[in-house]
Amino acid sequence: MLCAAGTFTAMHAQTQYTIAADKVKAHIQPTMYGIFFEDINLAADGGVYAELVKNRSFEFNMPLMGWKEQKKDGGDGRTEVINRAVERPENAHFIKSYITTDAGFYGFSNEGFRGMGVKEGEEYSFSVIAKQEGDTNVKLNIELHGDNDAVIGKAELTPTDKEWNRYSVKFKSSATTQKAQLYVWMSGKGVIDLDMISLFPEHTWKNRPGGLRADLVQRLADLKPGFLRFPGGCIVEGRELSNRYQWKKTIGAVDKRENIINRWNTEFKHRPTPDYYQTFGLGFMEYFMTAEDIGASPLPILNCGMACEFNTGELVPLDKLDPYVQDALDLIEFANGDASTKWGKLRTDLGHPAPFNLKMIGVGNEQWGPQYIDRWKIFTKAIKTKYPDIKIVSALGPSPDGKEFDLLNKTFRGLGADILDEHYYAPAKWFRDNARRYDNYDRKGPKIFAGEYAAQSKSTVNPDNKNNWECALSEAAFMTGLERNADVVNMASYAPLFAHVEGWQWTPNLIWFDNLKSYATPNYYVQQLFSINKGTDVVPLTLNNEAIAGQNDSYATASLDKNTNELVIKFVNTSTSAQNVSFKITGSKGYQKQATVTTLKADDKDAENSLTAPTAVSPVESKIDISGNTLKLAVEPYSFKVVRLKNK
Repeated sequence: MLCAAGTFTAMHAQTQYTIAADKVKAHIQPTMYGIFFEDINLAADGGVYAELVKNRSFEFNMPLMGWKEQKKDGGDGRTEVINRAVERPENAHFIKSYITTDAGFYGFSNEGFRGMGVKEGEEYSFSVIAKQEGDTNVKLNIELHGDNDAVIGKAELTPTDKEWNRYSVKFKSSATTQKAQLYVWMSGKGVIDLDMISLFPEHTWKNRPGGLRADLVQRLADLKPGFLRFPGGCIVEGRELSNRYQWKKTIGAVDKRENIINRWNTEFKHRPTPDYYQTFGLGFMEYFMTAEDIGASPLPILNCGMACEFNTGELVPLDKLDPYVQDALDLIEFANGDASTKWGKLRTDLGHPAPFNLKMIGVGNEQWGPQYIDRWKIFTKAIKTKYPDIKIVSALGPSPDGKEFDLLNKTFRGLGADILDEHYYAPAKWFRDNARRYDNYDRKGPKIFAGEYAAQSKSTVNPDNKNNWECALSEAAFMTGLERNADVVNMASYAPLFAHVEGWQWTPNLIWFDNLKSYATPNYYVQQLFSINKGTDVVPLTLNNEAIAGQNDSYATASLDKNTNELVIKFVNTSTSAQNVSFKITGSKGYQKQATVTTLKADDKDAENSLTAPTAVSPVESKIDISGNTLKLAVEPYSFKVVRLKNK
């Protein structure tokens, strides 16, 4: 009985922590927690870009991929794929259809991106670029087919011009389905040319025509991000330089944006996606506008003359690098220049006369080796000469340690780099063990961007990785170390961001979606709670004069929010046992009698969210009483708590 009583007392003993609320350690940057976007896992085409038609301009390597010939009621015809690369290299293909019967219908169906998600009562906008040939007058009949091939929406359209022109028509869907298909029927004997066959919902993000999927962008807005990094990721580099990301080809009229194969198309044998291409309907203008919409600072990353070193590792010779450097200079002018400049005028002509207030730019994505250093020097000299106030984000390779990391880290520090981009995809335990990673970094050296990270439940690049609670909780533990060292760490973002439940290549991911719905992972809620509760200034939270980074399997940080006059405490319990803790707060005149507590927890470390149980692990808010300058808190096993105390 005495042993049992001793055990009970130990389990329920209260640990007292100290918070020095009047001793600011570091300022937390507005950019502290942000978003990393890359077109992987059907994140753009088939995802946040709301286009429902796959291969709308027939530019895939198999030009009719996604399309299937259809005939009904005795209709007949044939179709040719025409290559006009000499006159339109950026949009080389269109189809020429010959309708050979007066009766019936001949045409095509499009399968969409793993089907088309359509909603009952939603209006859809169909458009096509077309021209009639000769004296013919071919009519288009547009149909949406839903479950059991039922027609759930239809419209008619008759192109009239003998030259290319754009035609559009709107209609509503009478049903909701995940797997609709679009049918384009042609009737009336004759010949017609078609290109850019498109279907969009009317209700996109901010109702912009040809825009983004509203529910997915709302997920991003709800993170209250400090920055938006785009367009990646390895997308920036390409498997070869020929399919690297080139921002100038992603702005302006969508039919003039050159499609290319997505580099994730054949990257992983365990998840081949031969129909994965980039239309660039989501291009740099859309990225900048989205960042502006959600209050995030834009962070574009540009190719530095190197293809992905995991693939071909192609290099542009140093004496041929000028066009790549010019792309960077022109991008800064596009973002910030006024209408008197070439690229500022283009932004103005595209409908955005105000500058985007670009403050930072990335040179290279995940490069390593002396060949990267050589190219980095050329880019940095050119950018800093013309735009000295622009901060440059510099890669430190794909790993958080090792000889390649050490070479870049030492070199760039010696060269006075602005921001160093560190990446870590590692087991959950690594994140817990590295909560002190930045405690001893040089306070006067370059700032750190934790640019890509995610705890891996199995192993990196393993298709069986899960977005489980252990991984999310371990990331929360690690993030307390990021925030505690906010004088060194200025930015952090989880990666990757989006994944289609039927079209993914990589796991884990922050947000999963199908054609109609999405769900936030436990990892998302960790990111969100840190972002919306980051505060403005770090203050010491200690146990026996030490930062909390694993003692009692706990991790913690505290900050002041000078905008709301509050103290914010973040506390992570990674153990299997409940903890009773108290916080003795010094240097404060006192707090209101109640504090707000947000709890994110799960009884099972393998718990996940899903489309059918989207909030299985999600934040719950409650109130707690405060006695003077002491806060007592019961902390459940496997839990993350955020406490906000309002000053009197």
